[in-house]
Parts: sequence; structure tokens; C-alpha cells
Amino acid sequence: MKYLLLSYTPAAAWDAATAETPSEDALAAFAFYQTYEKELRASGEFVTSEGLGHPVVSTTVRKGTDGVVATDGPFAELKEVLASFAVIDVASHERAVEIAGRIVEVLGEPIEIRPIMGDDFAA
Repeated sequence: MKYLLLSYTPAAAWDAATAETPSEDALAAFAFYQTYEKELRASGEFVTSEGLGHPVVSTTVRKGTDGVVATDGPFAELKEVLASFAVIDVASHERAVEIAGRIVEVLGEPIEIRPIMGDDFAA
């Protein structure tokens, strides 16, 4: 079954990690994730992963009273932002939790696990 792992980070940490010279902590986190991704590729459980653009360059599309409207950027100060996502294909929800847990243990930031609906989806 495929699961989407949504990785959240404090907005201030995002700014520090994407600075011209990333911190030692940010570099260590990147190194860990690259190594762990290789491990998951080798096991056949890794599908894809991408970092996301900064929230200030995001666009939100909503339906309003005057129709569909696109607006730029966040509306409120954000404490945590969605920083990246990964798709894994694992045998069980428990394995998805194990994978996310290892990442959270090292990085210390939350990960939301969402099943990807498909032919094998069971609510």
C-alpha cells in the first residue's frame, strides 16, 4: 500500500535551512535523509520525494461568492509549514509508521502519514 509522508517544519527552521549557508543541523538532516532514502530505495519501499517551495511563493485557489479566486502567499503567520513530501510503498500501516518514526527521531519534526487511495485502499 502506498502512503504519503507529509513533513512539517517550523517556519524559522525552513528559513535557516534554505539560507545561502545552511546550518550544521540542516546539513546533517539533509545527509541523514539522503542516506535513508537510499536504504528505502534498496528495499523497494521508496517511490518519490520532493522538497516544496517556500510558502510565501504559494498560491491558494478557493471558490468564493464571485467564483474561483487565486491568492498569493499565506494569510497568517505560520508556525509550521509543509516542507516536503515522500511517497512510500510498504506492506502495512505499521511499516509506514516505522519509517516516519525513524525520520522524526532524527529530525525532530512531525510527519503526517496519509494512505494514498488506489485499487488496494481500505478505509
